[in-house]
Amino acid sequence: MVTIVTGAAGFIGANIVKELNRRGVTSILAVDNLERSGKFKNLANCTIADYLDKREFLALIESDSLDQEVSAVLHQGACSDTMEHNGRYMMDNNFRYTSKVFRYCQEREIPLVYASSASVYGSNTQFREEPACESPLNVYGYSKLAFDQYFRQRAQEVGLTAPCVGLRYFNVYGPHEQHKERMASVAYHFFNQYVEKGRIRLFEGSDGYAHGEQRRDFISVEDVVKANLWFLEQPEISGIFNLGTGQSRTFNDVAVATINAIRATKGEDELTLQDMQAQELIEYIPFPDALRGKYQSYTEANMKSLLEAGYDRPFLDVTEGVARYVAWMTGATIR
Repeated sequence: MVTIVTGAAGFIGANIVKELNRRGVTSILAVDNLERSGKFKNLANCTIADYLDKREFLALIESDSLDQEVSAVLHQGACSDTMEHNGRYMMDNNFRYTSKVFRYCQEREIPLVYASSASVYGSNTQFREEPACESPLNVYGYSKLAFDQYFRQRAQEVGLTAPCVGLRYFNVYGPHEQHKERMASVAYHFFNQYVEKGRIRLFEGSDGYAHGEQRRDFISVEDVVKANLWFLEQPEISGIFNLGTGQSRTFNDVAVATINAIRATKGEDELTLQDMQAQELIEYIPFPDALRGKYQSYTEANMKSLLEAGYDRPFLDVTEGVARYVAWMTGATIR
């Protein structure tokens, strides 16, 4: 029996594979597209049973030719570029791909956990897993919502033959995201800005928020992995669930956490936001015209559904989560 992880060399997929290995699971079929990136490095120190290119994998499941017994599928493969404007490409990679994996799992009674996104909520200020709260701002968000809608309709009209869970990721940060480049988390970019330039750049105020005070629900990839694997242990649960911490934090908070974590590796004292502003360690730049009307200035996961499902794992606070991430990037131990 193999566990299939799609997007296995990507950010969240690679972290899932590593955690499965840590738990003693090595019978893993890794699926990805390694045509144009160095993300293979994310799997270099992992143990897997087999690897398939995404296109080969899709051909095999569509022709019912996959010659392996499958225990579960963790579907992380997708195009995650929120600035991608090619709707045909986005829908093929996110909606069609996920639909095919879903049908394969349902026909063979295989549990499926798939990656959705908080981008489905757009500029709403309520983040409940309900259609009234869903209005994506870009085709990426729509591609994620389209499959959520498909899943809902299928579950309601036909029913499910196997557990299926969609997790709406909020702003995930952590190890093994370097290949995402401009789409990597703000924690990743803040770290590199500070190491290279000695300061961090944040957007000036927008949508009624002061400089750097736009708020997001930032969640460590460690917590995302735990939730994915927890659902595999709950075969009675299906549905769509938010996956954030339930607490929004400002971009200023993330910047402060990043700078202080780096300072800790050098034995330097912590600074306040005001200290950093006075020392020009934080710089505010004009809000980009290209993002106006397409930017989520506030997100905060409503965790009611997840908690009612029985999930009781604690979430890392941004300060601790970013400190762990900085320690990983520097190879240091945060004191």
